[in-house]
Amino acid sequence: MDGGGGLKSLIAAAVTRGVTEARARIFGHSVNPTAQRSPHKLLSKKLIGEKVAQWYPYDIKKDDPLVMARQEQERLSKLEMLKRRGKGPPKKGQGKRAKKRNK
Repeated sequence: MDGGGGLKSLIAAAVTRGVTEARARIFGHSVNPTAQRSPHKLLSKKLIGEKVAQWYPYDIKKDDPLVMARQEQERLSKLEMLKRRGKGPPKKGQGKRAKKRNK
């Protein structure tokens, strides 16, 4: 009678294995009966670089040298105006940190 119980458990194991394989085929998973670590999950993921690049809008200003030159000119003219008012950046070694050190 003991052979019947063994056969029953053998059939149950085969059915379970068959169901697992069918489920994996349907849902696109990989069957891993030994439960060893594998890189399959990592390799099947979508690459995210393209998605990240799409998030940021394309900046046309960087391609146009005339726009860049105009921005640089505006920056320099603003800097000169600040210098004339005495509000420009200090000379090297004359900033707040250098003055603290001299005290």
